[in-house]
Amino acid sequence: MNRRRFLPSLAAAVAGPTLLPVTGQETAEEIIDIHQHVNYHGRQNAAMIAHQRAMGVSKSVLLPAGSELTRGSTHQGKSNGLAVRVFGPDAARRVAMELPGEFVWFANEVPDLESTKAELEKWLKAGAAGIGEQKFAVECDGREMRLVYDIARAFGVPVLIHFQHQTYNFGFERFHKILESYPEVTFFGHAQTFWGNIDAKHVPTDLYPKGKVTHGGLTDRWLADYPNLYGDLSAGSALNALTRDPEHAAAFLNRHAGKLCYASDCADTVGNGEKCSGAGMRDEIRKHVTDAASRAKIFSGNAKRLIKGLA
Repeated sequence: MNRRRFLPSLAAAVAGPTLLPVTGQETAEEIIDIHQHVNYHGRQNAAMIAHQRAMGVSKSVLLPAGSELTRGSTHQGKSNGLAVRVFGPDAARRVAMELPGEFVWFANEVPDLESTKAELEKWLKAGAAGIGEQKFAVECDGREMRLVYDIARAFGVPVLIHFQHQTYNFGFERFHKILESYPEVTFFGHAQTFWGNIDAKHVPTDLYPKGKVTHGGLTDRWLADYPNLYGDLSAGSALNALTRDPEHAAAFLNRHAGKLCYASDCADTVGNGEKCSGAGMRDEIRKHVTDAASRAKIFSGNAKRLIKGLA
């Protein structure tokens, strides 16, 4: 990371306006975002911070990339920077240190390295609040990821996983075995395969399915059956899962209010409008979850309970 580029942009953000003025419901609701990145598609820090404030977010979790390497687990380097040019743990840590009231940060590393254990433990000892976003071409229940889960268990921190068929964390249909083997570890599920599987008739190769949802998909069942699994409501994948079938979305959000966390994973610079998936998810939750206590769990309560540094 270019430190000269980093510091001026952050200084500008800190000197700028605080949370934008809002009215009505927004003023009474605390919103925590568990999925955001530094240098997402090259976005400057000042723009990222302004984006979070514009959405009405009070605290955010910064998810870094692992080391930049050319190997199978990174698709020969094509997936470096989480495939979207995200910076690593040091950059996330610096933002959180400069704005501790607004950000916490996770550790991350490519899971199939001899140095993975030492690297993750280094960042966790330095104050990282979890591990992720784990987004690499490995089996979700293989030796490499079990090492990550072992470290999470030892440090008492959550793991956030990007599930994408034949691309990242293969074998989602077997992930229930990990939930059973690691009951002490909190897992956040994220991305296309996780959210496609709210549907019992999900076709694995259809990453953004449309149309009515058939009740009883793997994700729906596992959220109900396993206390250690939670849903990361971010990106186009989660937003698509709700907007494809509004009737199902309302029932799903209310049924699992204690198992879902608001998140954005949004790379734009505005924080509102149709291009902002974070604003879209915020508005979908408000539309479908009318009970204030349930909405508060999704927007902030669950995250504060599960991730240190957010309470």
